[in-house]
Amino acid sequence: MKNINVFKYLYFNWWRNIDKILFSLILIFFILGLFFSLVSTSLVASDRLNTNSYLFFFKHLIFISIGFTIIFFISYLDQNKLLLISKILFLICLFALILVPIFGTEVKGSKRWIEILFLPRFQPIEVLKPFTIVIIAIILSSEKNNLYFKYLFSFLLIVPIIFLLISQPDIGQTLLIFFSWLALIFVSGINLLLFFLFSGFVLSIIFYLIFFVPKFEYVLIRILSFLNPSSGNNYQSEKAAEAIINGGFFGKGIGEGVLKNNVPEAHTDYIVSVISEEFGAVMIFVILLMFLYFLYHLYKKLYQLNDDKKKLIIVGLGFLILLQFLIHVGVNIRMFPTTGMTLPFISYGGSSIIGSSIISGIILNLTKKNNLI
Repeated sequence: MKNINVFKYLYFNWWRNIDKILFSLILIFFILGLFFSLVSTSLVASDRLNTNSYLFFFKHLIFISIGFTIIFFISYLDQNKLLLISKILFLICLFALILVPIFGTEVKGSKRWIEILFLPRFQPIEVLKPFTIVIIAIILSSEKNNLYFKYLFSFLLIVPIIFLLISQPDIGQTLLIFFSWLALIFVSGINLLLFFLFSGFVLSIIFYLIFFVPKFEYVLIRILSFLNPSSGNNYQSEKAAEAIINGGFFGKGIGEGVLKNNVPEAHTDYIVSVISEEFGAVMIFVILLMFLYFLYHLYKKLYQLNDDKKKLIIVGLGFLILLQFLIHVGVNIRMFPTTGMTLPFISYGGSSIIGSSIISGIILNLTKKNNLI
């Protein structure tokens, strides 16, 4: 009885302080992801894998259940404990990323995953990203050092992460980490001339790697096939674009789409095309509006904060969600070459769901009523 009363106290104390709108939107995103996982994977599981047609759905449900446990735990923490745990988990996740080249599982020429307990294909970078944002924000908001020293220190922090991602290779996540860092130093007040010079220098290095280093030939092939659709190397992108066109405005109907059967991992990398084919462009428009409103409401909270550290973390996490959303949608509508980027909250995948849950927990923590000072 005493344990029940303690749980009720913890729950109501948590519920009283969190931002209800942000939590409701996060909940809706995850429910939509669970629903789309059901309609996009049941036939794949039964026909291709010859197993329970609800296998992926139940896995997704388990990951979401774990995700909400993570959200509750992180959002309930005291801010000082949150920052301390973020530092510890950053080091643990970075160590896991270091292990990927040694013990990682290779899939389609890329070694991005390691096997951890209940996650046979765990992608460390998905969990590392939010903690990287937190650590960069802590460095940039520190009052102990010169501003340019903080820029240098924060850059040196992401260098090993970028190096490890490039070696996998994973250019998509590399650009996501780099541009998130750029966004944070931009809003922190860097000299614009220095900002653009340094950005150009780093992007030049990335372009050099893509065009002149054999290890990244696959990226060059994707870029060339994107620029030249007749090259024959863009089967997945073509099918995804066809699915969106065939879905029209209102879609072909639930279960009537064919993309999920024709393209491997459509329920992760091309979930927007799967949704558009069956539910139409109107559903994508609704999801887009929900994401935009989520970010609008999140950034409104910045006016209620006096702590630069909190502001930078919220800006960084919001930008991370926005950029990943734009890249995923851009790939699906053939604005960008294929990157293998998931749609936050909605795409199937344990690592992606856990990463989105960590982001959600941190956001809900920093926007609690008792933190808005």
